[in-house]
Amino acid sequence: MTIEWIISACVGVGLAACCGFRIFVPLLIASAATKLGLIGPVNNFEWLSAWPTLIGLSVATVFEIGAYYIPWLDNLLDTLATPVSVIAGTLLSTSFLHIDNPILHWGLGLMLGGGSAGIVQAGTSLLRLGSTATTGGVANPAVATGENIASLGLSLLTVLLPLVAAVVIAIVLLFIIGRLVARRKIWFTRPSKQPQAGGSISQIPRSSNGRS
Repeated sequence: MTIEWIISACVGVGLAACCGFRIFVPLLIASAATKLGLIGPVNNFEWLSAWPTLIGLSVATVFEIGAYYIPWLDNLLDTLATPVSVIAGTLLSTSFLHIDNPILHWGLGLMLGGGSAGIVQAGTSLLRLGSTATTGGVANPAVATGENIASLGLSLLTVLLPLVAAVVIAIVLLFIIGRLVARRKIWFTRPSKQPQAGGSISQIPRSSNGRS
């Protein structure tokens, strides 16, 4: 396993994880970076640097970023973005994994890239739901702005410094997983409220000799 293979894997998985923040931003960064010769995809993925791909991703990115600033549409997009982000993450990671076996190639792409994108997307969805519940959606534009910055910043960092980006993204994934696990524990340990039928029944104390 050479350093080139490790760097390529870090690029693919790093960009894939960024799809959890925004789907098309990492794809656009990957397309532009490939066009500029900063990174190189594996065989059969050269279409990533084609002009039609670059133009199409640019248009899709503008619409995606703008849509998240529309009230209530952002939560709907989160529902649709969850499976799409996994697909985009799988595609991106597979584009940079140098593995000859097709089954292993796409399998690792799905586990590493698709899994990373799905975890990040779950974290951002949980954050937006919390913002909607606590602020009525007023703070959602701030959440969307933070996601845009994270997606763009981490995507650029992945292209320029893939090893550093891999460490940062690993920390982000561990943090999100910790939050999701903590939230799951709260859901399962929350005490259930027993309905009281016909009002409360008072307990009549018994005397020591067993008679009331």
